[in-house]
Amino acid sequence: MDLQPAPSETSGTALHSGRLTVFGIAFFVVAAAAPLVGVTGAVPLAVVLGNGAGVPGAYLAVGIVLLLFSVGYAAMSRRVTNTGAFFAYVGRGLGIGAGVGSAYVCLVAYLAIQLSIYGFFGAVAAARMDDELGISLDWWVWALLAWVLVLVLSASSVDVGARLLGALMLLEISTLLLTAIAVLVQGGGPGGLDLGASFSPDQVLAGGFGGSAGIALSFAFASFIGFEATAIYGEESRDPKRSVPLATYLAVGVITVLFALTTFAVISALGAGQAVEQTLTRSTADGVPLADTANVLFSVAREFVGGWLADLMSWLVLSSLFAGLLAFQNSAARYFYSMGRAGVLPRVFERVNRAGAPLAGSVATALITGVVIVVFWLADKDPVLNLFSWFAALAVVAIVFVEFLVCLAVIRYFRTGGEPIGLWRSVAAPALAALGLVLGEYLLMSRFGLLAGTAKSGVDPSTHAWSLNTLGWVLILLPFVVFLLGAAVGLARRSGENASAVANLVS
Repeated sequence: MDLQPAPSETSGTALHSGRLTVFGIAFFVVAAAAPLVGVTGAVPLAVVLGNGAGVPGAYLAVGIVLLLFSVGYAAMSRRVTNTGAFFAYVGRGLGIGAGVGSAYVCLVAYLAIQLSIYGFFGAVAAARMDDELGISLDWWVWALLAWVLVLVLSASSVDVGARLLGALMLLEISTLLLTAIAVLVQGGGPGGLDLGASFSPDQVLAGGFGGSAGIALSFAFASFIGFEATAIYGEESRDPKRSVPLATYLAVGVITVLFALTTFAVISALGAGQAVEQTLTRSTADGVPLADTANVLFSVAREFVGGWLADLMSWLVLSSLFAGLLAFQNSAARYFYSMGRAGVLPRVFERVNRAGAPLAGSVATALITGVVIVVFWLADKDPVLNLFSWFAALAVVAIVFVEFLVCLAVIRYFRTGGEPIGLWRSVAAPALAALGLVLGEYLLMSRFGLLAGTAKSGVDPSTHAWSLNTLGWVLILLPFVVFLLGAAVGLARRSGENASAVANLVS
């Protein structure tokens, strides 16, 4: 059916344009990826459980897939400027039902990753403050303190958050680059610099997709979550047709190079032939291997640069987590805003405050995350093993699913009436990205018990991939159930009096 033109926006419903530069958008996206947290948390697990010295190549391979995805994504962003991003693109290419379904999935994903970071932040802050300052508070106290600050900042003008994230990101990236350069300049540790051990295809794919290589690639996909948020800020950027594509390529490029270079430096410092053994040794705490994964990077920084850098990094992990909290709070709030404007959530969410921030969306995000934090505290659940692991695994499965839908939407849009832009951008790159994302989704889902800690009792999730307990099946199927429910809502809202509201989906 033909949709009527969407109603014009007012000062109370329009985001403030022109607030963000290319770098401002990129800061939000790199902050969401939290590279320091990824290197200290995910990389050691990928080394030990995955393909060992081939982990840097796994990150590079995933980065290449997402760069291919960015080709079609950037082409679409030049034609559709909507803070709904994924949901607007899928709606334009695959129809309103699929678009609204993807919107609900994205909202679940951003709320889930927000919750996972709150759990990790609370645990790290509690341990760090107790060890260094003698301040002994439970994890949930620190999580709720961060919750208050994040809510306040998210209600401010978007450029305020961009400036804060920019400062934190530059400091965080500088420490990682300094460590990597120091290792490379000094020729690495035992065995020197062995590019073949980390980047040759046979090493990267060692163990196959169903084995160790698949595990490493799963952790790599999980580490990139959040890069897709560039288009969310299109309406608040300067010259969105130019800013969003540039910010997308910049963000994906920076994240890829940073992870591949830093992990290669860490592997080189440990020695490619001893990477697994050294990672286990350096991460052991109180006799438990992998109990202190952050010490792998910190020990390398201490050895090749100095103890001061390791100490600085241990504090920057907290700032990195906080930056991720703010970035995903903004993403979730803007999805609430876009869905309210499209009429698939209550209209209250389309309102903005004087600073141009989607206040109702920010408050809704905060209320949901705050309630879940309190529930996990009262239920005495572990902030890392439960809150972090469960919701992080859920989020990455959800986002990769929607990224696949975006690839299909790009192909269909440009093949069935969109402005011709050439075979590479309209078909080839999105199709190659779709294949990579399907593989990534399979790896994530088949290793979900390992990522989320929801394998059946007594089962090794690295060898019995699909052996999930009841909670595991609920979490892994949730994005697809939510998509179907959202699609039904979208199709229902397409009728009669709601047509003009839903038109915002593809405007």
